[in-house]
Amino acid sequence: MKKLALVLGSLLVVGSVASAKEVMPAPAPAPEKVIEYVEKPVIVYRDREVTPAWRPNGSVDVQYKWYGETENKTKKEDTDKDWAAGKNNAGRLQTETKVNFTEKQSLQVRTRNYQALRGTKGDSSDDQIRLRHFYNFGKLGSSKVNATSRLEYKQDGRDGGKKAEASVFFDFADYIYSNNFFKVEKFGLRTGYAHKWAGHDNDNTVERALVNFESEYTLPLGFSAELNVYNYYDWHHDKLAYADKKHEYNGELEAYIYQHTPLYKANNVELSFDFEGGYDPYAWHQHKVVDNGSGKGERASYSVYMLPTFQVAYKPTEFVKLYAAAGAEYRNWAVEANSTAKNWRWQPTAWAGMKVSF
Repeated sequence: MKKLALVLGSLLVVGSVASAKEVMPAPAPAPEKVIEYVEKPVIVYRDREVTPAWRPNGSVDVQYKWYGETENKTKKEDTDKDWAAGKNNAGRLQTETKVNFTEKQSLQVRTRNYQALRGTKGDSSDDQIRLRHFYNFGKLGSSKVNATSRLEYKQDGRDGGKKAEASVFFDFADYIYSNNFFKVEKFGLRTGYAHKWAGHDNDNTVERALVNFESEYTLPLGFSAELNVYNYYDWHHDKLAYADKKHEYNGELEAYIYQHTPLYKANNVELSFDFEGGYDPYAWHQHKVVDNGSGKGERASYSVYMLPTFQVAYKPTEFVKLYAAAGAEYRNWAVEANSTAKNWRWQPTAWAGMKVSF
């Protein structure tokens, strides 16, 4: 019995141990490691255009122009004074300098000197010097209107007529619709005041108030256009010779069309055909001041012209340009009264020059 009890006890202990192994929990798995990926910024360098710092700049343009005879007639040979242009067999040396001192301020100086050729008589009173100072105020407030002031001094040769003028131009071009076929380059009003005189006394002194419309346009096929309307109201020191008054209103209209057609272009050389023409100007006056040849004055006059030319330009460097042109101008040179304008005649002309930019 004791042996049987020992055997049964041994079996019971073995079975308990086996049952205990079966119910033991499985070991818990180790937690997974968390790996963090940190992206470092990568700097990529690309070629890019850097706007150079602004610096003063400008140009000097020296040009010599020749005026031929008006269809074989000089002013002296035109005994009826209804044919020839005022300048025949003459030359003109023009120098035009432009300097941009700052991004907003610039100065322009233009001189013209005329010489008689082939025995004709010259007149140094046609010589002229003109100075213009510009200051760009930029946009006015939050508007698109750009304002630019202009101070001008002009004097004719031999201590002739002089003019000092101050004006401001308000450009509304950004308000006008433009596209690839029609672009408004300039469109606005100029208002100002001018003082005109001659000699060194008060004789022939004129005070002038002005309100002008000025505009420029770019058109397709190499065309461009310009339209200006000038309105002046003058107060004279002395009474007018043609009216018993000291004040008067005058106006002028300029309307031009331009066209540029390249004919040949290779490397730094370009040959082109250029054309310009239009009203230059159509003028009207408060009083009858225009002589129509019948002894009666008129209030309006006009000159209409066209000037076709062939031009060649050569740029040996980026800053130097050489150019020359030849053609003929067709215009009513002498008779301009509104009712009697006539005698449109050809006058050959040519010019050459050099422009240096800096």
